[in-house]
Amino acid sequence: MTSRRHAVLALSCCCVPLAFAGEPPLRISTLLEQDPATQVAERVLREAYRQLGRELQVLGMPGERSLISANTGETDGELYRRAGIEQLYPNLLRVPVALVQYEIVVFSRRWNFKVQGWESLRPYRLGFVKGIKIIEENTKGMQLEPVATLQQAFVKMELDRSDLVLSNRLSGLASLRQHGIQGVVQLQPPLASFPVFHYLHRRHEALLAPLTQALRELERSGFIRRASEEVAAQYKDVSVPSPVPPVPQ
Repeated sequence: MTSRRHAVLALSCCCVPLAFAGEPPLRISTLLEQDPATQVAERVLREAYRQLGRELQVLGMPGERSLISANTGETDGELYRRAGIEQLYPNLLRVPVALVQYEIVVFSRRWNFKVQGWESLRPYRLGFVKGIKIIEENTKGMQLEPVATLQQAFVKMELDRSDLVLSNRLSGLASLRQHGIQGVVQLQPPLASFPVFHYLHRRHEALLAPLTQALRELERSGFIRRASEEVAAQYKDVSVPSPVPPVPQ
């Protein structure tokens, strides 16, 4: 009985790619910059879609536009976002397998303090990439300096047009290294940590179950974990300096 079940399962798995073979590449939108989280998500999803006989075309866009494009159907989906974004963009279907663990942290050039939740950021001018919903939701009423790219956020901080930059930890470290920005440190502890997921426009609902199956197998085989570890190994944490300057008035 067990052998028969395995044979049926193997046959069904082999047939899945045939159902989607020959289809045009899926156009998937994401944030503009090629950061580590994007590298991991793209590597994992390209392999999962390859197993279904599909190819990906990843399109970088400003954060808000990326979500709107996926929700309206201009693109076929969003590369990765946190769970719950479908409540704001109801045409998006979440593929329920986590791709990357996302960690929102504070980067600073002048100020050194222990981060005690979002409210502890109120005295400061905050730079971040527009369209990162968890940041926008938790900083309402604060002094905000949203920009299109993380590089722009760090440049504004260098020019003293903002005090802090909020971003995914690895994304921030990657941007600092890529653009040779010195003297910026990561404050502790992180503001938030959560998994992110791939989203499809609802017209691709037929892909949801087979794609979930493919990602579950990549998860079980350790492919997703190895992809994350290989990318993360390229970046090192930044220690917090001393002494501690006073909080701005």
